Formats: sequence, structure tokens, C-alpha cells
Amino acid sequence: MRLKSIREDRDITQTEIAKLLNCKQNTYQQYESGKRQVPIEALIKLSKFYKTSVDYLLEVTDDPTPYSVSKKNSDFLSTNK
Repeated sequence: MRLKSIREDRDITQTEIAKLLNCKQNTYQQYESGKRQVPIEALIKLSKFYKTSVDYLLEVTDDPTPYSVSKKNSDFLSTNK
């Protein structure tokens, strides 16, 4: 997973990302190290924060370009933040 490298590339601390995700710093550290699975909701929030796709964070693709969101999904995402 690219969580550590993308965070470090942007000079952001684990503590800052943990606050964004509303979790403890050590929990986030476990996400980065692979000791704990990242919840889907957290992956979505991280992809929005980093302006990339979940697939990029998960190393499914090497293209950091975020996917476009359809109107239907946009409405759904805005009501389920």
C-alpha cells in the first residue's frame, strides 16, 4: 500500500492523518505497516484527501489520477460523508 510514501511525499505526519481519519496515531501506523486493515471508509476519505483513487493507494494502478464521479455517485457520496 502507498499510504506511507504518499503521506511522506506531502510532508504530513501520521498524527495529522490520524486526526483526519478520527483514529489514534498508533492505529494509523498499523495501517501503514500492514498490521491492520484500513477500513473502506478511511480509504475513501484518504483518496479524497490526496486527490487520487483508492486503486492508486492500494497499488492496483500506478496512475494517481482520480476517477471521475458520476452525478448519481456524487449525490450519494455527498450525503454519506
